[in-house]
Amino acid sequence: MIHNRQILTMSSFTAMFFLGVGSAVIGAASRNIGLSPDQIGLLLASQNIGFILAVITVGTLADSTDKARLMFAASLIIAVSFFFFYLKDAFILNLGIMLIIGVGIGGYEGAADAMLLDIHARRQSLFISVNHFFVTFGELMIVIYLIFLQMNWRESMVQSAAAVFVLAIIFGLSRVPPRKMMAENFRKRLAFIAKQRPVLVLFLMASCAVGIELALIGMITSLLMEFYGFDQVTSKLGLVAFLAGIAAGRLVLGVLARKSQLLKYITALFALTAAVLSFLLFASPGAVMAYILLIVSGTTISVIFPLIIALTGLKYPEMSGTVMGIIKLGIPVGGIVVPLMLSLLVQATSFKTALVLFPLIGIVGFMLALSHRKQLAIV
Repeated sequence: MIHNRQILTMSSFTAMFFLGVGSAVIGAASRNIGLSPDQIGLLLASQNIGFILAVITVGTLADSTDKARLMFAASLIIAVSFFFFYLKDAFILNLGIMLIIGVGIGGYEGAADAMLLDIHARRQSLFISVNHFFVTFGELMIVIYLIFLQMNWRESMVQSAAAVFVLAIIFGLSRVPPRKMMAENFRKRLAFIAKQRPVLVLFLMASCAVGIELALIGMITSLLMEFYGFDQVTSKLGLVAFLAGIAAGRLVLGVLARKSQLLKYITALFALTAAVLSFLLFASPGAVMAYILLIVSGTTISVIFPLIIALTGLKYPEMSGTVMGIIKLGIPVGGIVVPLMLSLLVQATSFKTALVLFPLIGIVGFMLALSHRKQLAIV
């Protein structure tokens, strides 16, 4: 059996890379597949349903089950679903496969961070930040691989399936038992968590951070073409700049953050995100400055969600999997609610006016962190 900490850590990082590939493949390969906008929406909705079901289930199981086995199951699900995704050109069939991909990546999200918390006694926030760096790295690589290099997307899915199957073998030979067996059943744990106001605050903060990040990823090319006069290529370079900022931020800020400073970093980064996005969206800087601001905004927003996850796991160590699973529901919630609010504002006002939502959400996140700093402190 594999108990080596370094092997398990690198396997977790690799798993999160393929989580990024799975979450971004629809956007990256939609034109290659020939998907219509309504089909893209249905595939994303199907993936989010699978993700929601898996992240809370696996997160709960992570408190009482060997986490390597959970990662093994998630790896096997992703490997099989990657291989079969659009092997046959039947939309309903692939809608079901995308649901299964959502289950697999939700399984990774529910177990990987909890596993890192168990195998590392120090610098947990660093390992979780780097873990989520690999999600962004996977998203960035699939965009570059398919959009810019014009590679065969089906071949890339088969190659990814083979790599994830190797991960399944590694996790299948590994063991990461829970540090402490939970005496309480799920209902009692849920009743306890429901009374914890910090959990609600952390969930709302996570939804704010993820909502800004995912909505911007979806809107950057459109807003650059609309307000900066960018073309198809330069607007996509803007998206790459934003993703590069996210990747760099998760590495650099993850190294700098310390356990005692997590909440201070979260609070400051929400404020910086609001300020930088206000300048980017409303000050009309030049094209070069726009690229710089995209990198800076990606950096400021990048590490907020990983730090919230680390703070959650450290605040509730005995049921970290369950609580982190609940907080991670902020991923689909933020990814659905913020774009929906943006769409409604565009219809009610204008595209330019609606963009004020991004700095406003940053301010909301800042106020949540600031006003609940005592309740969120790690004892």
